[in-house]
Amino acid sequence: MDIGIELSVIFAYALGLILLYVIGYILLFPIKVIIKLIYNGIIGGLLLLIANIIGKLVGYSLVINPMTALIAGFLGVPGVIMLIFLQYIL
Repeated sequence: MDIGIELSVIFAYALGLILLYVIGYILLFPIKVIIKLIYNGIIGGLLLLIANIIGKLVGYSLVINPMTALIAGFLGVPGVIMLIFLQYIL
C-alpha cells in the first residue's frame, strides 16, 4: 500500500512550519516591545501629572520637559519615583 508521500516531502513541510513559527516570533517580538513602551509612556505621563497635582498641595513640583518625559516613558513607574527622589535630593 503506497501512500504517495515521500519522506523528503514530510521533512520539507516540517521545516516550513518551523520556519513559519520562527519568522512569526521574530515579527511579533518588536510589536510586544512597542506596546510595552507605549504602555509605560502613558502610565509615566499620568504619574507625572498626578505628582504635579499632589505636589501643588505641598509646594512640590516636577518639571515636565523632554528629559523627564523620556525617563518616565522608558522606565514607567520606577522612573517617576526616581525623578521625584532626584528632585528631592538635588
